[in-house]
Amino acid sequence: MKANLCIECKGRRFCGLAECPITKRFYAGLKTKVSKEYMGQSPSVFIGSRNYPSVSGGPLMVGESDNPEHWVRKNYSIDDIVDIRAGTIRGNSQFTGKQPLPDSHLQEIALSKTPLDVEVAFVKPVSFDLRFDGILAPVGLSGYIEKLDVIDNASVPVVVDKITSDTDLKANNAVIELYKSGIDHHYITQLLTSGQLGVNRHIVPTRWGITAVDDTISNALKKEVIKNPQVTGITMLTAFLHANRIICILFPGEFRFEMIEIWNKGSMWGGGMEDTIIADSEGEKRKANYSPISGAYYSARLAVLEYLRSIRRSASVLVVRQVSQDYWAPLGTWVIREASRKAMDSSPISFEDNTAVEREVTELLGSEKWKEYSRLLLDMKTQKKLSDFF
Repeated sequence: MKANLCIECKGRRFCGLAECPITKRFYAGLKTKVSKEYMGQSPSVFIGSRNYPSVSGGPLMVGESDNPEHWVRKNYSIDDIVDIRAGTIRGNSQFTGKQPLPDSHLQEIALSKTPLDVEVAFVKPVSFDLRFDGILAPVGLSGYIEKLDVIDNASVPVVVDKITSDTDLKANNAVIELYKSGIDHHYITQLLTSGQLGVNRHIVPTRWGITAVDDTISNALKKEVIKNPQVTGITMLTAFLHANRIICILFPGEFRFEMIEIWNKGSMWGGGMEDTIIADSEGEKRKANYSPISGAYYSARLAVLEYLRSIRRSASVLVVRQVSQDYWAPLGTWVIREASRKAMDSSPISFEDNTAVEREVTELLGSEKWKEYSRLLLDMKTQKKLSDFF
């Protein structure tokens, strides 16, 4: 099997196997009774991206919080999360993108800080419809909605009510204001994707909205961070979450951000014979092109910029993400965001020079191949700074 076949396949059996080993484990976690009706909680709304601007979307239905920050606080394992997501139902109706969400019930679900009780009738019994994305948390079940009733009233924080009511406030500014007011990433994404932010309001596919929120907040934080004094020494912060290792190195220098992503051989998206590695980077200017690392790049960058703002420093930053064989199900880019935040909360380890920190990272990763992909390390070795002449 070629190295990136699973990335292209995402459970569609391009490999020729009778059953995808990943979807098979989701089937094992499927405990929801297949039915034409659902009565229970709906914590959020999902908008698809396939065939945009003609998209399908609707409420997510599950008697459990679908906020990843909640899963982290509860210390859920990969299997715990798979169990939740295998039994989650994605309700579908057809919508036209670039227009407001026509169903006020869906806007109410997205607007509410707490899950709302709903009654749903499906056209036919829900079916297993697992689709892997890499950015989104997977959902196990799907059904087209015949009728949707919301039983509860939405619980809306004052700041959310104020910003969603302001039709003169641009969407980017609304996202930043909500973030600064303490509204979490998941909630902001719900408001953006359901078309309740901005001047010319329209629905946004959920997978795009997740990265858009990461990117919007990061760019605002970067404007603050680049004005701060630089860190004075080399430090490393590291953490491990759901078989994802995050290593973050802060170097003295003007703001730069580089990420190297390593899928170990035998891992879900990795090759059978060797590691799969990809890298991307940026400087102080706004990033122009979408990262080849996809949403993970923006999630890690957000966590790093949050940290730099909190310590009131700027730095040249190298983040390495290593994914092991134990990461058997793609849970979404929230894993990288929360793993990176966990790393930023760890105790920094100081190093005297680049050689020492490179040696430590190589030991943690079990290989020095990662260094070949770092433009930042190469530039630090080959480019002179003004301070070198004094």
